Amino acid sequence: MEIPGLEVKREEESLDLSYAFDVETVPTLLRFENGEVVERTVGWNRDIWRKITGVADLGEGLPEHRPGCGSRALDFPKPVDTSHLASRRVTIGSQEDDIEACIARGWSDGLPVVPPTPARVARMLTGTHRDAQEIVAVIPPDLAECTVEKVAVNAVLAGCEPSYMPVVLAAVEAACTDEFNMHGLLATTYFSGPVIVVNGPIAKRIGMNSGVNALGQGNRANSSIGRALQLVIRNVGGGRPGGVDRATLGNPGKLSFCFAEDEANSPWEGLAEEHGVEGDAVTLFCGEGPRGVVDQISRTPESLAKSFAVCLRTVAHPKLVLGFDAMLIVSPEHASRFKEAGWTKQRLRDEIYANLNFPGAELIRGAQGIEEGLPEGFKDATLPKFTPNGLLIVHAGGGAGLFSAIVGGWVAGETGSKPVTRAIT
Repeated sequence: MEIPGLEVKREEESLDLSYAFDVETVPTLLRFENGEVVERTVGWNRDIWRKITGVADLGEGLPEHRPGCGSRALDFPKPVDTSHLASRRVTIGSQEDDIEACIARGWSDGLPVVPPTPARVARMLTGTHRDAQEIVAVIPPDLAECTVEKVAVNAVLAGCEPSYMPVVLAAVEAACTDEFNMHGLLATTYFSGPVIVVNGPIAKRIGMNSGVNALGQGNRANSSIGRALQLVIRNVGGGRPGGVDRATLGNPGKLSFCFAEDEANSPWEGLAEEHGVEGDAVTLFCGEGPRGVVDQISRTPESLAKSFAVCLRTVAHPKLVLGFDAMLIVSPEHASRFKEAGWTKQRLRDEIYANLNFPGAELIRGAQGIEEGLPEGFKDATLPKFTPNGLLIVHAGGGAGLFSAIVGGWVAGETGSKPVTRAIT
């Protein structure tokens, strides 16, 4: 707008200044001293503009106030520097659809992906202070070195926002530890894939879901963070179904299985804190798809703990013990039973374990007319379902519904996988 008494020295066409000084409204007035912005005002207000400029008759004849309008800088993405990117550029033909081109080149998990243009990758990297060429991990099965930039490429493909990058990076680091054994998890014919549980303030800050439908669809952070990890394993490490990934059936969670723990309303300490990491953290667990636990009648913690125990007995097979871990996801309504009784998480775990000790005679091969089971040598033993650290307990879910969930694990211990917790930096 024309402002009588003010000489316009420059009319910007490139929007460089608008981007540089975060101009979102036109007009915006900036006052500089020694090259630094010391005062600014948005929209037109005659008294304020006169005060900032020192021009006593500025805007004579104009209305006292006008709010202004949106800057053109809001209509176009802010340019980002892509010169520091080291990844190979792939040229897409002028007649190719970029999403279809990504799928045709094998970069997808079966769903459409976001094409990782240099500008998108550069923007994704703004979500972390780590150097783009820092090695995050060596990715199985091909044991390929993976940089922060390569993680960003796959985070773009997955549909992440830049603010998710610290969580994705921590998940990649945790997945590629010897304890988690990502290579073994890929090669097994079992159902399992990585399950990511996020703790700490970052979960709320980036908008993760720990409540209604926490294990389901509809939340961008939950869905894309888990997907990004899987795409890193696929595209950097070469872990593809039908190749090294030999799952007989798999499970839908192998697309993405990621959620936040509801720590604010939990009666217990969070999962990461249990594993010695306070604040922002991820815990990775090798898990199959969730199965429901229905108990709408139990009003005492003892009864509900027994319900959990009989359902947990079915993990892998009721006659197989000590070989598989599990995660129990307790919903708020079920958790209230234990909160009201003053039960700690360890008390709940102990009660569950007390109901999961079985005579070997019930577990051996042929017992109950079932050929599956333990060798004959265990006939006279009494055996627990899980190892001492083999049951993880997490609090999540909507406030209504007397339902919890079990996520059965993969082979436990040295021959399989251990849960891994890593701080998010």
